Amino acid sequence: MFAKFSRSWSLIKASASVLRSDSELLVFPLLSSVAALLVLITFVGPVVLLQGVDPRAAGYEEMSWPMLVWMFGFYLVNYFVIFFFNSALVGAAMIRLDGGNPSVADGLRIAMSRVGMIFGYAAIAATVGLVLQMVRERSGALGRWISGLLGMAWTVATFLVVPVLVSQRIGPVDALKESAKLLRKTWGENLIGNGGIGVVGGLAVFGTIIVGVAASALAFVSGMMALGVVCVVMTVLAVLVIGLIQSALSAIYSAVLYRYASGASLPPPFEPKLLEQAFASR
Repeated sequence: MFAKFSRSWSLIKASASVLRSDSELLVFPLLSSVAALLVLITFVGPVVLLQGVDPRAAGYEEMSWPMLVWMFGFYLVNYFVIFFFNSALVGAAMIRLDGGNPSVADGLRIAMSRVGMIFGYAAIAATVGLVLQMVRERSGALGRWISGLLGMAWTVATFLVVPVLVSQRIGPVDALKESAKLLRKTWGENLIGNGGIGVVGGLAVFGTIIVGVAASALAFVSGMMALGVVCVVMTVLAVLVIGLIQSALSAIYSAVLYRYASGASLPPPFEPKLLEQAFASR
């Protein structure tokens, strides 16, 4: 277990070196988060204003056709936003891995050139998400367990879809097949490195919250209200920044894994043996 974590940490440090070289890559997850928030407000806001907190109060009964259409529309637009900016980030990371110096405009240009394929993939993901939600709603505890397993399998199978879409001019269905084939052929299904990014990110968030809460509480108890408010705000901002960094590292990591799986050369500090060991084959 320690060896696996050590390899994951080495991969995180290597991916972080790319992020340090192009810190503007953090703009993409930031734009994605803002856009996703706007999508949420657009879909949920009118319902809340007109009918209250619960969308089903507007006649969107559980699993009714209006509710299904509403959910599919939300999933579709939200996934499109996420995949679009993730494609921009991966595209920019690919330029860096080729020895170039990418800009935000370069990433957006790459994503725009694949907007049709990204929308098609978003439609597939929205359909899968809606089906999994229906399974959760209709099957109780067993359905939630099954949908959870299916969701994990979907996440693994689609891990390299965005790098495939960015690097190859193929449709979303072919990109899904290519992603599953590359993972199955090269590393199997044990995504140690990507899981390591999540673990380290989660620990960083947890530690930040603990320190922030303690500092805020101490300030409030001491009667320094202004300082306490500042501590709360700084804690929230720190957690958001950690989330942006984690998203960027995960996207860079996916770009590196795709290049390795497809046989492309990798510049320092990425070592092929390290990447190969990051996944335990069956």
